[in-house]
Amino acid sequence: QVQLVESGGGLVQAGGSLRLSCAASGSIFSSNAMGWYRQAPGKQREWVASIISGGSTSYANSVKGRFIISRDNVKNMVYLQMNSLKPEDTAVYYCRVFPTYWGQGTQVTVSS
Repeated sequence: QVQLVESGGGLVQAGGSLRLSCAASGSIFSSNAMGWYRQAPGKQREWVASIISGGSTSYANSVKGRFIISRDNVKNMVYLQMNSLKPEDTAVYYCRVFPTYWGQGTQVTVSS
């Protein structure tokens, strides 16, 4: 059984930074792609960023140049460094291990 636990969310002013962490336990293999998604109130969940085992990354256009995803395969961790935050980044952020596993989410609120 795989469990994902996110942390690092909170309230921050526009222009600020936060770093989200996701700890994976259970039968996680370093070959699994990992990613971050977010869901704002009244909106569908959307993809934010992903990283494959070799380290290649992809980003949604809305966060490109501001967010950085990284992973530690030894510790089974994935991170999301969020810089230059905007009010529209406010959402619950979810960690995902492809294809199946999701975390419970962590709230990020950016005030203007």
